Amino acid sequence: MSESTTGKMEKAIGFIGAGNMAEAMIKGLLSAGVVKAAKISGSDPRRERVAELKAKYGIHATTHNEDVMRRAEIVVLSVKPQILPSVCDQIAPHLKPRALVISIAAGVPVAVIEAHLPAGTRVVRVMPNTPALVGSGATAIAAGGHATDDDLAIAKQIFDAVGMTVILDEEQLDAVTGLSGSGPAYVFLIIEALSDAGVKMGLSRYNAQALAAQTILGSAKLLIDTGEHPGRLKDMVTSPGGTAIAGLHTLEAGGLRTTLINAVEAATRRSRELGDAARASVERKP
Repeated sequence: MSESTTGKMEKAIGFIGAGNMAEAMIKGLLSAGVVKAAKISGSDPRRERVAELKAKYGIHATTHNEDVMRRAEIVVLSVKPQILPSVCDQIAPHLKPRALVISIAAGVPVAVIEAHLPAGTRVVRVMPNTPALVGSGATAIAAGGHATDDDLAIAKQIFDAVGMTVILDEEQLDAVTGLSGSGPAYVFLIIEALSDAGVKMGLSRYNAQALAAQTILGSAKLLIDTGEHPGRLKDMVTSPGGTAIAGLHTLEAGGLRTTLINAVEAATRRSRELGDAARASVERKP
């Protein structure tokens, strides 16, 4: 039986890079009881950040990546995409022979990661989003060429601790980046616009923002809990000759639906461009 089916993970997990997303994962893993603090380590170049993680979570934290690599059987690469190749070069000599590598660096293909690690390394690429910081993330997982079903199950167990996960082919991760990866930015813009509208109509900024945010949250929960098609739920709000249909008419006239589709398409296209550039840099290596 794999660890992912037992509810408790016995392997040691190490985070290379201990920013907000890594902290969200650490917090989620501990809160869900998936792994004990003694089995988690993390590295960050900032000494104050290391001290903070030790104090808050009781994990092993260090300024040296090599210290994490000596402990970790599962290595989570949570550094910025532009420095990921050099970080992989640095940690490669210290990687345990059977270690699983999980990357959350946006836009960096598995092939690029594998090129900077020992041959045969098992890599899983993951695209999370920022609501993971509050335990409500939407994450997509894709296996590299050497990853097993058990590796995918372990990655899923880790990210289920901070939200929901889906397993996809790597070719679909650019679309995920355009939709759920970038999506929080679109939603925040919508909340800000709704809040502005409330202020224009006489509400206080505090009340307008609170009502707008809760409306988005409640609507999403209603959709998820009922499993209804969003069009049907929309129709439930829309009375003949009423206020909602007047507002919807204005949104359709303004091209909201088309604009959101175009936004996801543009972000997906940009993700593909970044991935292609990363692949090209590997192909140019001597």
